[in-house]
Amino acid sequence: MHDSTSRKRWGKQKAATKAKKRSVPDILAKTKLIKQLVLVVVIGGILRFGLNKLGWHPPSLEKRLIPALVLWMIFGLYWGIAGLNSAPTRNSESWVSTYFHQFVLCAALLLLIVPVPGLNGWFLPAQLPFLVAVGAIIQAGFLLLAVWARRHLGRNWSAEVRIAVDHELVRTGPYRLLRHPIYTAMLGMFLGTAIASSQFHALLGLAILVLAYLRKTRLEDQILAQAFGADYNAYRRHTWALVPLLF
Repeated sequence: MHDSTSRKRWGKQKAATKAKKRSVPDILAKTKLIKQLVLVVVIGGILRFGLNKLGWHPPSLEKRLIPALVLWMIFGLYWGIAGLNSAPTRNSESWVSTYFHQFVLCAALLLLIVPVPGLNGWFLPAQLPFLVAVGAIIQAGFLLLAVWARRHLGRNWSAEVRIAVDHELVRTGPYRLLRHPIYTAMLGMFLGTAIASSQFHALLGLAILVLAYLRKTRLEDQILAQAFGADYNAYRRHTWALVPLLF
């Protein structure tokens, strides 16, 4: 009886040790967005400093982008915390594909907020300060869409295209209409920031993100169709990928 109890205790300790060992890389993997946002801010600051030293002084965007940056920080904080609850991966896209998307996303974020020589012209009039409020409202609305979708997706979420252990085909909340509402929310948040900035570099960042998510939605549709077969194909026929009535 004593040996049986000891073995059970040892088994529980071993399982707990394994879980603890897995927790560190899992946590690191699930806080990618926070790290990306921090990296973008750091690189952006370095680029801004270097350009100033070279004598190029871009138009000041700090005041125009304060609401947008605050919303991005709120989004990153929520996403990092929510990501800690995602389930382990069963199978996923290649690491090359994952890191390619992360690189493109970081580049798009940099272009969104950092003035670039030759791209600092205004695609919307600079004399319309209410555009900052319009951009913030749009960004906040799509942030709420992202949170709504993330709560319905639950433990199925991951930064990479993958199928989780015990993965479920979610068709509630925004997933009743859109297959990839989180991507839609990201595009909407980029749009809000681009409107607040009103400069061409932000518009280019948005365009790059559109291309990145067109690629990622195609990959995700493929892997989900393989996992759920006819159920996913039926779901796909009755939903839009990113934008209702358009795509």
